[in-house]
Amino acid sequence: MKMDSTTLDRPFFWKLAAFFELTKPRVTRSVILTSAVGFYLASSGRLDLLLLFHTLVGTTLLSGGAAVLNEFIEREADGRMRRTCSRPLPSGRLSESDAVIAGSILIVVGSFYLALLTNLLAAFLGCVTLAVYLLVYTPLKMKTPICTTIGAIPGAIPPLIGWAAAKGSLDSHALLLFAILFVWQFPHFLAISWLYREDYKRAGFAMLSSMDPDGRRTGRRILIFTVILFGLSVVPVTSGLTGTLYLVGALVLGSVLLWFGFEAAVSRTTTAARHVLMASVVYLPLLLFLMVIDKNG
Repeated sequence: MKMDSTTLDRPFFWKLAAFFELTKPRVTRSVILTSAVGFYLASSGRLDLLLLFHTLVGTTLLSGGAAVLNEFIEREADGRMRRTCSRPLPSGRLSESDAVIAGSILIVVGSFYLALLTNLLAAFLGCVTLAVYLLVYTPLKMKTPICTTIGAIPGAIPPLIGWAAAKGSLDSHALLLFAILFVWQFPHFLAISWLYREDYKRAGFAMLSSMDPDGRRTGRRILIFTVILFGLSVVPVTSGLTGTLYLVGALVLGSVLLWFGFEAAVSRTTTAARHVLMASVVYLPLLLFLMVIDKNG
């Protein structure tokens, strides 16, 4: 039987696609976005596009490597969950050794890339992100709901990496960006855990929603953090980072998210949780976009 080139190339491209999936592209895309925003907001004068490129390449490598090793660590739990059982490792599309090698290479290359082509502070922040995500957050997911709080730390560091790469230091505005992303993750991930609470329980993850049958505590916490986020979102104006256009947009976006947070706390339904999730997904990129277009200085 004669095999054409398409047939011969197919296994290679299938494996390449599986590797790409292992890097959690949607999460990595969010990391790239927030790093770029941090870089832009920290820049003064002409934007250094080459430095921005190096920052995003290094951050992408680190994010992808962290995702690969996270999926390796959680491969058995992922296999027990409906939403993750088709991932490359539990489905057998990639071997465990392939994942470990690929993830390690991405992390090592990404760390040196940032250190050599941006600066040591950016590389250090990248390594802190990896350490907290892989060595603290990932194992805690099986032990305590506090994992959500710990997991919000590495999720909020990418804009600091961008800021550090552009400026070589951090200041109060950088920490404000960190705070906004840190708080935003609570309604976002609490909504996800609510929607998939049975899946998380089946996998053995210690999520708050898995221990909250009526959703009362989860809904209340979503509302609390949407209120905090609403207050934090106006601070860039009072601190001089952004202007009036941003303020108007932040108030509108915050009000919408706050409404859905209130709905989640009162009705405690799957529909309400889905509304919070969808609103949070729209909220963050639009808020960051407003920061970028209405930056002072």
